[in-house]
Amino acid sequence: MSYRNRTAALASAAALAGSAVLMAAPVARAEVVDVNYQCKTPIGDKSAVSPIDIKGVKSGSGYRITMSWQKGVSSSPVELGKGAMTPSATIALGGADSGTMTVTGPANDAAIPANTPIKINDLSGTYTPKKSGKVTFTAGVLTIKALGTTTTCTPTNDPGPSLTLDVTAASGGGTTGSTQGGDPGSGSGGGAELPQTGPEDSAVALGTLGGTVLLAGAAGALWLTRRHQGARARH
Repeated sequence: MSYRNRTAALASAAALAGSAVLMAAPVARAEVVDVNYQCKTPIGDKSAVSPIDIKGVKSGSGYRITMSWQKGVSSSPVELGKGAMTPSATIALGGADSGTMTVTGPANDAAIPANTPIKINDLSGTYTPKKSGKVTFTAGVLTIKALGTTTTCTPTNDPGPSLTLDVTAASGGGTTGSTQGGDPGSGSGGGAELPQTGPEDSAVALGTLGGTVLLAGAAGALWLTRRHQGARARH
């Protein structure tokens, strides 16, 4: 093979290597989904529609999942004082995994007036994947406990996933779900957690690696070309 053809082949190989690394980057897709809740309350049935947002970030060998409500659901005929209401919810898993996980949060930090839609603070939990691949996260049943009563709100409109996450299972597998709640609105789970790296950060890191491979290959090809030109000049 001539030096010119060898140089072209090296440059092409470097470009392909960089593209392969970029294509291997994990993908996360999130969207806000309207969920039509039908709630069974101590004083009768109620309904409400709330947009639901679910986010996930890498945390140790698992993923921190945070579920957010953009509108209030259900209501109480009496005022709920500070700390009187405790929410939790399930999230249905699909794709590479199945079953459900639980997300929880602290009690309400302010009084909720009577006959007012109950605003649910962000709920969170840790998901440990059993298999690697794309996993979907869809809003499940919301449970509200207040003043010794329980209200359950079930989605009735078959909502689509609010999050699709490309996950990597820890070696030896793991279990699905968690009951640990985090700071409302933060989704961070407190300062005791390991540093979190989201899918977007991983994509950037892999993209940088791909660029490095590409530049290294191009530099090698340029060095071979100049060496060949120098050798021809001496002859």
